Amino acid sequence: MKKEKTITVRRQKIQPDRTKKRLCFFLFLTALLLLTVVFAEQICPYDPNAQDTGAALLPPGAGHLAGTDRFGRDMLSRILVGLKTSVTSTLILVVVVTVTGSILGLICGYFGGIADTVIMRISDICLAFPGLVFAMAIAALLNGGISNAVLALALISWPKYARIARSQTLTVKNTNYMAASQLAGCTAAQMIWRHILPNIAGPILVTSMLDIGTMMMELAGLSFLGLGAQPPTAELGNMMSGGRSMLQTYPWVVIGPGFAIFTAVVIFNLLGDAMRDYLDPHNGRKQ
Repeated sequence: MKKEKTITVRRQKIQPDRTKKRLCFFLFLTALLLLTVVFAEQICPYDPNAQDTGAALLPPGAGHLAGTDRFGRDMLSRILVGLKTSVTSTLILVVVVTVTGSILGLICGYFGGIADTVIMRISDICLAFPGLVFAMAIAALLNGGISNAVLALALISWPKYARIARSQTLTVKNTNYMAASQLAGCTAAQMIWRHILPNIAGPILVTSMLDIGTMMMELAGLSFLGLGAQPPTAELGNMMSGGRSMLQTYPWVVIGPGFAIFTAVVIFNLLGDAMRDYLDPHNGRKQ
């Protein structure tokens, strides 16, 4: 008789120590990025708005590490200030949509009734339109500006967080310990604060972290189209728009802001991935 062959299947698993190290590493990179944003104006080697037509469109060199633009403004200084504008606006946008959507979703999931029906139907209407196109229409009606671009994106981005918070709240609401808490005399506020919020915060936090890069790209896109930050405000998307006609002749005018957006988005996306793995309840178990 032939001997049966034994096939060994190698199971993959997420290593908790490695995941924690990755999270710490990307937290460190994010901290460096945020420190650069906070102290951008102090780090700038030149005044980002100072014009010198005699030094217009100089290539990167010792005097100007990232070159100059058509008005002779130092590109490195404008990239640092533009990064501050883009990251600050993006973080404000993410905080607004996360808090607003989570509160509305929590109300819908816990209390239900008419509020649930009305809010969910409004979210259906918002989700029925292409997101960026809807944001462009709203920003155009508001006559542009970085604050109006943030508002336009906030109006189309909250439904996702509302739906996540609602589904998570419904799951937690039907557990046995919630019923025990209700029998123990806990008020609605106590049950939401003590039991629901701690259990739904993880998925919402991971979603918001993964959305930072997307929101930053969308804000830069609106500015690129002239619906976000307006000249002479230094903003990465606006800077790329101003130099797009010189891409073949003076590429550093576009490559510098583009590389800054690329770096920031990659750091935030990798941080979101590391946080998702770290908060995974199956972390360390065999899959």
